[in-house]
Amino acid sequence: MTTTVRITWDAASARRAERQFLARPAGSGTPVAEVVGAMAGAHAQVLSAAEVSVGVRTAGLTRADVRTALWDDRSLIKTYGPRGTVHLLPARELPLWSAALTAVPAGPSPFPPDVRLTEEQAGQVVTAIGEALDGRCLTLDELTEEIVARTGPWAGDRVMPAFQDLWPRWRQVMHRAGWAGTLCFGPNRGRKATYTRPPRAESVADALGTFVRRYLHAYGPATPQHFAKWLGAPPGWATTLFGELAAAGRIEEVDFERTPAWVAAGDTDFPDGPARGVRLLPYFDAYVIAGQPRERLFPGEAYRRALAGGQAGNYPVLLVDGVAAGVWHQRRRGRRTTVTVEPLGRLTARQQRELGEQAERVGEVLEATAELVVGEVTVGPHA
Repeated sequence: MTTTVRITWDAASARRAERQFLARPAGSGTPVAEVVGAMAGAHAQVLSAAEVSVGVRTAGLTRADVRTALWDDRSLIKTYGPRGTVHLLPARELPLWSAALTAVPAGPSPFPPDVRLTEEQAGQVVTAIGEALDGRCLTLDELTEEIVARTGPWAGDRVMPAFQDLWPRWRQVMHRAGWAGTLCFGPNRGRKATYTRPPRAESVADALGTFVRRYLHAYGPATPQHFAKWLGAPPGWATTLFGELAAAGRIEEVDFERTPAWVAAGDTDFPDGPARGVRLLPYFDAYVIAGQPRERLFPGEAYRRALAGGQAGNYPVLLVDGVAAGVWHQRRRGRRTTVTVEPLGRLTARQQRELGEQAERVGEVLEATAELVVGEVTVGPHA
């Protein structure tokens, strides 16, 4: 008779913190890409947030080290990852990410019929992007010209609503070019972003199975619905995928707070005690985006204050003993930054001391001197 392993929330959150270097920062000299890999990617729509995500997990690291890994030694790639959002990914893992992300079924287009691209047109655009960027760095305007020249004027029609503007039609599949490995970010040219083509990726055998196991290593136990939400994939597809992996013995079912969930097969060792410590996590940090169930990660008042309509990531989070316990905001002026933290409960003397150390660490990562202010955060989400 098989006995289902029982795992508590405290044990799960403690293991997640350990595996993401939140229980103890990675030692000085740890490759930046190793830390980003442990997080399953660092959200980088705002690059400074990604720098803080990686920095608070690594002793002595600053934003300059992240930028060196990204633009100089190229051990990191800035491209489109889960949910079609901009992420930093380890360059050596790009083949795995590309193989897994391109296997996710495309959902229905959010655009009206006269704006959408057909699948044939989408394929033409992705191919054209790869050809245009091979060995070159181009701005968006330059890339648009190249795509139109290779496909047709329809690709450049400014019909795609975005941020109170209209973008060229082709941009609705820009993230798919990132997934396919034909586009990533290049160094800025002045104030303009540029794009280039990353090194061509080799095919990866059993990409989806490896990808799910990597996700479960970082964030398990998790359900197919948790995985689908993190990835931006159809829940039914994720359920089928988990079923296939379970039948093959690649993952195993556990009892997670009286709910069936999954871990990688054999990966059932968990800490005895809960997570401990105070951390300041920036916008869209991987721990709060992927951590589930959300009502346990954002208990009580935190569910209202630290989420935006149930969506995680819009507020930087004060993490206390593995759960959201407040919000924070930093405002930089020259070489100084003011870190304002709004705890949602009373902090012990030890936690107050750790909070001061964390604010100082955020300043070090951003190469600034930090001043800690404990009080109400008055700015809105994603401010």
